Order: sequence, then structure tokens, then C-alpha cells
Amino acid sequence: MAIARDLYVAVVEIQGHCPVYQRGDAFRIVAGYQLVSERPLCFHALQALNPYYVALSRGIAPRELGLAGADGAAYVQCLDPQRFTHGGTVVFRIVGE
Repeated sequence: MAIARDLYVAVVEIQGHCPVYQRGDAFRIVAGYQLVSERPLCFHALQALNPYYVALSRGIAPRELGLAGADGAAYVQCLDPQRFTHGGTVVFRIVGE
């Protein structure tokens, strides 16, 4: 069985106001499933990552998942529809470590 690579997840953009994250905040997913963070995490954010973290940690390329940005990293967006809730929609950049 292949060893899962760790993922580094960073906030790169916030549309609206997010009460949890600021640009530059980050956390890690290690060993394919363990969250490591020095700060609280938002469930909206985790839901955006759920469909992809296993594939990314197993080395599936972001472009194969339809998530790749120009730099080859994966990008996902949280599920808060800030236009209606007046909250914040956060964009995360995900890279393997």
C-alpha cells in the first residue's frame, strides 16, 4: 500500500468576510487523514476539501480532478454562499509536501 503524502492547505483569497480565516492561514492533512492545525478550523472549509483530500494525498494530479490552477496546485472554495449570507467564501490552495 502506498504511503499517503501530506497536504498543505493555505487560504489564498477571501470574498466577503470570513469570521474564521485570514489570508495566509494554513493547516495540514498528514498521513492521508489527520488534521493538524494551530487554530480552529471551519466545517464549511472541510466540506469543500472532503471530496478531494484522499485522491490528492495519494498523488492524483490536481488537473486530473479538475482542480488545477496555473501553478499546478489544487484549488477549492468553501461552501458559504457569501452573496446571500454576508459571510465569506474562502479559496484554499492545496499542495503535497
